[in-house]
Amino acid sequence: MLKNHLRVVMAHQRINNLTELMELTGLSRNALNKLWHDTDVDTVKLGTLMKICDALEIPLSQLVEYEPEKKQQDAR
Repeated sequence: MLKNHLRVVMAHQRINNLTELMELTGLSRNALNKLWHDTDVDTVKLGTLMKICDALEIPLSQLVEYEPEKKQQDAR
């Protein structure tokens, strides 16, 4: 599962809304909506994430974080 830190990063860089982020990245609102609304982050294209990282001058690990799914232990 991917954890999304877009809003935190935006706050640190004083980016107030998606429109500002769209201008900085050159991405469309549709391309940014999944991250903004934190839905289906796992399906966001790597190219989209890379454009955001390039525009904000941050590493990918600052924008998203991978957290492994917890495995259920077998009942004995």
